[in-house]
Amino acid sequence: MTIDIYWRIGMGGDKESLRHSDKTRGDWDAVRPGSIAPGLRHGEPDGFTYLDHMADVARAAELAGFYGGLLPSFPVTDDPWATAAALARETRTWRFMIAFQPGFLNPVQAARMSASLQRATGGRTVFNVITGGGGPAQLWWGDKVAHDDRYARTSEFLDVLRGVWGTGPYDFEGRFYRVQGGGLPAPLAAQAFPEIYFSGSSPAAIDAAGRHADYYLSWLEPFDSLKQKFDAVREHSARIGTPPPKFAVRVDVLARETEQAAWREIRRGWENVDPSAADGFLRGRQGDSVGARRAGEFLNGTSLRDPAEFTVSPGVWGGFSLLRPGPAFGLVGSYRHVAERLDELIALGVDAFILAATPHLEEAYRIGEEVLPLLRGPHELTVPGPVGAQAPETP
Repeated sequence: MTIDIYWRIGMGGDKESLRHSDKTRGDWDAVRPGSIAPGLRHGEPDGFTYLDHMADVARAAELAGFYGGLLPSFPVTDDPWATAAALARETRTWRFMIAFQPGFLNPVQAARMSASLQRATGGRTVFNVITGGGGPAQLWWGDKVAHDDRYARTSEFLDVLRGVWGTGPYDFEGRFYRVQGGGLPAPLAAQAFPEIYFSGSSPAAIDAAGRHADYYLSWLEPFDSLKQKFDAVREHSARIGTPPPKFAVRVDVLARETEQAAWREIRRGWENVDPSAADGFLRGRQGDSVGARRAGEFLNGTSLRDPAEFTVSPGVWGGFSLLRPGPAFGLVGSYRHVAERLDELIALGVDAFILAATPHLEEAYRIGEEVLPLLRGPHELTVPGPVGAQAPETP
């Protein structure tokens, strides 16, 4: 059994630690003395750009043994497709997991675009299919389609994307898309179809994942709840007569040499939590994301008195959303204890991880050097190999 471990790239700049609010890596906040890529030299721009910082993170993660990296997509980030193309020449084996919402692309254009990226990178493209959390964030994209209809659209999009991935002619008549005589030119059609990591916690998401996902991707939750979610996916696959997907979990980690050192870092960050933002988080987020609602339910009754109140089980802490944007739950502890929690997740059936920590550059080395070597059990980490050597087969 092999485990694929990805790292996350901060696509909207990065902080130097969870204790700080300013993004001093990348140019998303004003550049000041102490900023890195871009920075200042003798008071003048030093010539480095935000892309240099993302390239540093990608190279660090590649050197530290990560299989690839997630390039997330939000209204406040760069576009993952363009960024992956820019970073491809900066790395040798690193896979680019591109997050995107299918509703914002035409599936035939998406096929041509991703096949071109596969051809240019030697098969290093991976899809992270997301269908949106609804509310104002969804309207920012100009998308007013209702929750379950978005998943129906996503499912149809993936049917067309996979169907047109050949020399054709391919015809499709659906609710959202119509294609006649579709297909790709031979050099593009010969590329491996990217693996699909499918996100979503609702019944509509699980239904779509059962038909399309290579990996069902979830945010970290309390382990019992995560197991129930995996079981629901397996049961749905059995009902519709398809093999169950593999499972992947997106996990923030804060690991130090000792438990005390890890919690000292949490408490330092906690001193800077904005109470108004915390109140909004604890009262529930806008939108119709089932995953976000589940996270809030697990933390019902917590307060800001003590960050330890956000611990839902040993090592599983739900306060990360108050220290940086993103999912609530992550792992906190010593290197050994964090590795043990990851081993427990593997025992639950997890086949891949997307790990992240702040700052992404230095923490890629730390987690790669101090935590990943401690993973035990009858599994091996997927070792990045020559470009194209581990690409999935063309359907």
